[in-house]
Amino acid sequence: MRHATLRQLKVFVSAATHLSFSRAAAELHLTPPAVSMQIAQLEREAGQPLFDRLGRRLHLTLAGTALLRSSTAVLAQLRAAGEELATLRGVDGGLLNVGVISAGDYFFPTLLAEFCARHRAVQVALGVCNRDELIRRLDHNLVDLAVMSEPPEGPQFAAARFATHPIVVIAAPGHRLARGRRLPLAAIAREPLIAREAGSLTRAVMEETLRRARQKASIAIEAAGNETIKQAVAAGFGIAFMSAHAIAQEVELKRLVVLDVAELPARRRWYTVHRRGKHLPAVAQAFAAFLGAEGEAAIRRLVPPKLRPLWSD
Repeated sequence: MRHATLRQLKVFVSAATHLSFSRAAAELHLTPPAVSMQIAQLEREAGQPLFDRLGRRLHLTLAGTALLRSSTAVLAQLRAAGEELATLRGVDGGLLNVGVISAGDYFFPTLLAEFCARHRAVQVALGVCNRDELIRRLDHNLVDLAVMSEPPEGPQFAAARFATHPIVVIAAPGHRLARGRRLPLAAIAREPLIAREAGSLTRAVMEETLRRARQKASIAIEAAGNETIKQAVAAGFGIAFMSAHAIAQEVELKRLVVLDVAELPARRRWYTVHRRGKHLPAVAQAFAAFLGAEGEAAIRRLVPPKLRPLWSD
């Protein structure tokens, strides 16, 4: 393995973790053929196959399992060295390696920009994904700091609350429930629901809210992204649970409305999360402190007047 490269090891670890070349490509911002090429080169270097390809599914060979253990250890040591060097450089010279759930994508770049304006030499590595994937990245030390609602349970995670996160139900302006007041959850459950995929926050809130009211969701469409759901709702396919952060523009343009539902909005909270016991780089510590002190006010400044009551308990 004398000629194996770090790039090949990173690609291999991602593919081995996901057991999918396409998911590894998405995570690493590569094309699937580029991932296949890197794996093929590494297999030639190893002198044996690292994956069994059975039908459309990948499985690690014994050699692949052994190399995964070694590669993970090598990359972890390199990350630790980088974190130590970043700490020595301080906040202004560090790399802010942070992940956020997809609902945060609507305000998070503004908070990052405000922080980086004060620390101009900071470099940012930002990942946007659903909650389950973000927890996986924390577990595998792929991000230093995560921003999410509903932090994971367990003693291995440390979480700090910094802002309110309302979840609402949206509909097209012409929907028959659009003018209703204090709608019961039973009325919501009877409508076709456009839902996020399992593992997302809004899907979890939808299921929990309806289950608490002893109602069962009638899911018409399942989609992996907020933009697809908003388009489907605006087109009249159904209604949807949605982060209030994600709908400001559409409400302002009168393409969507927030339904007045008796037990909503569901007010969750935004948290910074990291692995307990992990030595956070100075820049990550500074960013977490910035969010704790100023995150709530910065987010509320982005909320249009029509939606501001959703943030009031």
